[in-house]
Amino acid sequence: MDKRMTELRIARIIESLRADDESTSRTQREVLVVSAPGRVNLIGEHVDYNDGIVLPMAIDREVLVACVRRDDDKLTAVSLDLDNASQRVTTDRDGAEHEGPSWGSFLSASVRAAIRLGADAPGLDLALTSTIPIGAGLSSSAAVTVALILSICNASGIEPDPRELALAAQAAEIEAVGVPVGNMDQLASTLGVEGHALRIDCRDLSVTPIAIPDSLAVLVVHSGISRTLESSGYAERRAACEEVSARLGYKSLREARANEVEDDPYARHVVSEIERVDAFINALHRDDLKRLGAILSDGHASLRDDFDVSLPDIDTLVELLVKHGAIGARLTGAGFGGCVVALARVDEMNEIADAATKEYAQVTTRTPQSFIVHASHGAHQVQL
Repeated sequence: MDKRMTELRIARIIESLRADDESTSRTQREVLVVSAPGRVNLIGEHVDYNDGIVLPMAIDREVLVACVRRDDDKLTAVSLDLDNASQRVTTDRDGAEHEGPSWGSFLSASVRAAIRLGADAPGLDLALTSTIPIGAGLSSSAAVTVALILSICNASGIEPDPRELALAAQAAEIEAVGVPVGNMDQLASTLGVEGHALRIDCRDLSVTPIAIPDSLAVLVVHSGISRTLESSGYAERRAACEEVSARLGYKSLREARANEVEDDPYARHVVSEIERVDAFINALHRDDLKRLGAILSDGHASLRDDFDVSLPDIDTLVELLVKHGAIGARLTGAGFGGCVVALARVDEMNEIADAATKEYAQVTTRTPQSFIVHASHGAHQVQL
């Protein structure tokens, strides 16, 4: 995102805290601002909760949270991106319950997670804004939770370890939405490295930065179909994977071999997708564009045919991106809507995006949104 636009967004959330104060004393108090990026997953879908290997990258779309201390034990949060009726939520320093709209469950769960990390959770007013599309498969929920927990920790004078922060955010999101999410999104948000994707081993949490060549651009296209994990088949598929691994006597499908799962499509996807991650990395290192495209196509076919999380319009969008010159494309995120990720040469990306989205809109009557993303650094306190 443009640096000047980010500065304006920071100024806006700080001003919202000060303008909302009935007294004048708060304007003299220290304001803290944190940033937590979303992520796009290049390859390795639905394998993080199977102890697999994934290749996401933190992106230059972020959640910003500003906070300032209160004189009592309340924690309030206001979203500048929602209408007045859904803006404000409140909880106490124990995070026991929340008052206000349903998204307040993220605030109360984040308070509890911060306390487990050692924060004293002082009374705070928080304001947040985001450039991550909601329901797009780009980890807006994970970024919100990471940003809230980091804000509360920083206001308490502690700087959590990035991996511990990620696991705390994972637990908070599970509490908030009641869906057993994996750990990839939060790890990508806290450990992002500028210019690099992250090879994350979700079993031992080891992370290896993988450079994205300057000649390649990463395009994300929102299909115009939003979804939420709660209403999707995400939990059902996770339970099915766990059932197969238990039947095979394994802790997770990470241990399974292809011949052991050839008759189970969900498990077959997981085992083959884990293999695709290192194959993708090797192709990146060799600058083998043809192989990269083939791996992305195979990954999408597996998500469509074996894991059954794609939709006809998503398939159309993938096909159109490749038709108009992308090296490869596939569904990214949990599926059932959301975004497609594509790779292309930098000098061809804008033309590809324009042509593919125009034809997609004509064919489906949906309104797609495309944007080029860049690999970004992880969650951090913003220096004002």
